[in-house]
Amino acid sequence: MLSEFDLIAEYFKRPRPLRATLGIGDDCALLTPGAGMQTAISSDMLVEGRHFFAGADPYQLGHKSLAVNLSDLAAMGARPVAFTLALALPSADRGWLAGFSAGLFALADAHGCELVGGDTTKGPLNICITIFGELAPGEALRRDAARPGDDIWISGTLGDARLALAACLNEPGAGAQLAQAAGGADGAARFAAASARLHAPTPRVALGRLLAQQRIAHAAIDISDGLVGDVGHILKLSGVGAVLDVDALPAGPVLAGCAQDWRRAYTAAGGDDYELCFTAPAEARGAVLAAGAQSGTAVTRVGRIEAEAGLRLVDVHGAPLALKLHGFDHFG
Repeated sequence: MLSEFDLIAEYFKRPRPLRATLGIGDDCALLTPGAGMQTAISSDMLVEGRHFFAGADPYQLGHKSLAVNLSDLAAMGARPVAFTLALALPSADRGWLAGFSAGLFALADAHGCELVGGDTTKGPLNICITIFGELAPGEALRRDAARPGDDIWISGTLGDARLALAACLNEPGAGAQLAQAAGGADGAARFAAASARLHAPTPRVALGRLLAQQRIAHAAIDISDGLVGDVGHILKLSGVGAVLDVDALPAGPVLAGCAQDWRRAYTAAGGDDYELCFTAPAEARGAVLAAGAQSGTAVTRVGRIEAEAGLRLVDVHGAPLALKLHGFDHFG
């Protein structure tokens, strides 16, 4: 049977620190910030049965556990540096640990982000990562920085993750919508494509860094709980309102084949997208498009910030939409 320290040594300890002054093995890790840089810190917890299904693929779960934290750094425009992992496990299963650590480190290595410590214990499956990034003072894309006249932009596409979740939960109509998206044929391939967005999101780190370093964007947030709810955080903290063109929201390739009401609901309030929503002045449109091209990330302009409080949803013609949408609430 694996002990706690055997488990760490076999599956999570790397040969030597890359960026940390002192990594795994002592009471604390030591990080030395770059000269004149600020440290960005974020934590996310994933709980079995709340954030992922029991029996979830461990490789994908390792990827997603770190991806949601990298997405927070992306929303601030920070460069990833290191992370810690706190892991509660029902048992020390070697197959699960091998898959989970492989998925975790594949994404960590792709972003040069080093595991520097954490904790393990026995208990219901619970994964908590704290991530550290760095950026220059004044670069951070804060939620309270949106200004009237700003454009609202979205990276990538929205809604496929929510469509996959609906199918997993056997929500009424989801199977029919997947079949419709597949042109009436077997929707298995479409479900697999949508599921990839749910289980293995892509953190937009490169885009976030460019928007911050080049001082292109004003405010930003990552879309984890649904666009309507998440953009509401920007509006509240910035003391502004917004108009959002729901029909301009970029639907994922699977959701794009579904009925309009499904597209509207899942792009505007789906959740688990981990795309960026950011605001930038109208004169920066060329710079936003260039940053998207340089980072290999599609960007779409979907609305504007206004001085009048509140979020106003409109259709492609600018007519008001009476949609009752809300973001995910962990205690709802």
